[in-house]
Amino acid sequence: MNDLSIWQQLVQQTQLRWDEVVTATSVHIQLVFFSMIIATIIAVSLGILVTRVPQLKTIILGGTGILQTIPSLALLGFMIPIFGIGVKTAIAALFLYSLLPIMRNTYTGIKEVDPATIEAARGMGMTSAQILFRVELPLALPTIMAGIRTAAVINVGNATLAAFIGAGGLGDFIFLGITRGIDGLILLGAIPAALLAILIESLFTLIERWSTPKGLRNV
Repeated sequence: MNDLSIWQQLVQQTQLRWDEVVTATSVHIQLVFFSMIIATIIAVSLGILVTRVPQLKTIILGGTGILQTIPSLALLGFMIPIFGIGVKTAIAALFLYSLLPIMRNTYTGIKEVDPATIEAARGMGMTSAQILFRVELPLALPTIMAGIRTAAVINVGNATLAAFIGAGGLGDFIFLGITRGIDGLILLGAIPAALLAILIESLFTLIERWSTPKGLRNV
């Protein structure tokens, strides 16, 4: 097999392992999806909390920022004693890596809402909760979605490392290709992961455009 070019190897491995690729892609999507759902709920909530209690900004944003500096494999290693080897550990690690972009964008989006708009809402008799859900969050939504998009794209790449702890996904092919010295097998995992990241990027770009008021769109 080493006599074949890398693209011939890719074609051959695709033919041999197509069903496995489909299954691995499904697992990869699930790892990203479930980690993102949990991260979005918690990160948006924390982002809102920080805007209401500024004293917590350094602690919460600083703490999640520190998590971003921990190498992916090291974070997976730290999670193993807690969740064991497998899917739970992978989702927990991906969740932690997703927090900062979403939380930071939630905080930024809400803080950038024009104070005059908030004062006008108060003048109309809106409560703090009504201002949050009817004024601040809708105006901050494009910024929040940008954070979710960033986290999702990063997680597609990080999820390939789940193979090292037996969680499956497209990283299985990359890991197998490295251990066996088959470049085509590495591409069999890397190319679908890259395409998945591009698809997610495009999807969220459309959602951001849809969620942005027409008067605020660049195009």
